[in-house]
Amino acid sequence: MGNQMACFGGGEPKKKKKVVTGGLRKRGDWENGAIEQQALALALQQQHRAQMRFERSMSNRDQGGGFVPPRKSYSGKSAGGGTKDEFKRSASTRARHIDDLLLDPRQLVNGSKDGVAKASIETKHFVLVHGGGFGAWCWYKSIALLEESGLVATVVDLKGSGIESMDPNEIKSMAVYAKPLLVFLEKLGADEKVILVAHNIGGACISYAMECFPTKVSKAIFVAAAMITDGQRAFDVFVRQENSEDDLMPKAQKFLYGNGTSSAPTAVELDRSLIKDLFFNCSPAKDIALAMVSMRPIPFSPAMEKIALTAEKYGSVRRFYIETTEDQALTPELQRNIINQNPPEQAE
Repeated sequence: MGNQMACFGGGEPKKKKKVVTGGLRKRGDWENGAIEQQALALALQQQHRAQMRFERSMSNRDQGGGFVPPRKSYSGKSAGGGTKDEFKRSASTRARHIDDLLLDPRQLVNGSKDGVAKASIETKHFVLVHGGGFGAWCWYKSIALLEESGLVATVVDLKGSGIESMDPNEIKSMAVYAKPLLVFLEKLGADEKVILVAHNIGGACISYAMECFPTKVSKAIFVAAAMITDGQRAFDVFVRQENSEDDLMPKAQKFLYGNGTSSAPTAVELDRSLIKDLFFNCSPAKDIALAMVSMRPIPFSPAMEKIALTAEKYGSVRRFYIETTEDQALTPELQRNIINQNPPEQAE
């Protein structure tokens, strides 16, 4: 019956006792669309630029799960017309500057810094979906910036991620992996809509959610994410044509075999000795430390599942793509392939 039945059918797979390699921790209009995408792009940008501002607001913040989540670093270009300001990812070689310009997202969302609306938007509620190996914690600075600007931010831990307790080796399908996101969308009111934002393999998760609940998604923003097409696997968009000696991602990947080495891999773990250079070489030391103790293996089966997407459901949701020009996990070349194969409304 396709993805719709998978959203409400199939439960989580029965857990089995097994030895897992590596320890696991418990855990329109067009202008308005461009304006909203700018707000999100700027929100992601601020992780390197407003550390002191966020410390005060996030010191006692609780994201519904009793944790204070530090976040991974992201990058890309700002959307919209005019000059494109490059924002820096943790993998960037650019030095972090404390005097980088800090803008208030209200200028982009409402047209003025004091919050006086000049353009109406359908929703101010953003739902942030993390990438593989990370969790809701990785968005903590974006959460602060969005909320301080009068927007609403919700984060979810995908199954086997963050503080969600399921063993990543036991996650056998996208329906299970994305279940926390699907449950959240299902509980929204009939007239409620949200803006989905995803990074990395989280893009496949929100694509699946768009197919399941198209009327509850105002738009989807893919930040260097797997924006898959009908029948495609998330794994497919990460496949490199050639690996160079400087390519860190293949070196960092370690397959885990929860069912024994004679069976297919069940998860992928990242080499901790390479994580700093791969993701965090411009991040504050304390953010790196928090990521080191919070990252978990990535379930392999969801990435290998072909996802059925329809024009009537998935295709009815507006899509935007934010490229990250120095991403080492999903390289600019791979991002451009994604955009060419499945063109969004706008890509910057």
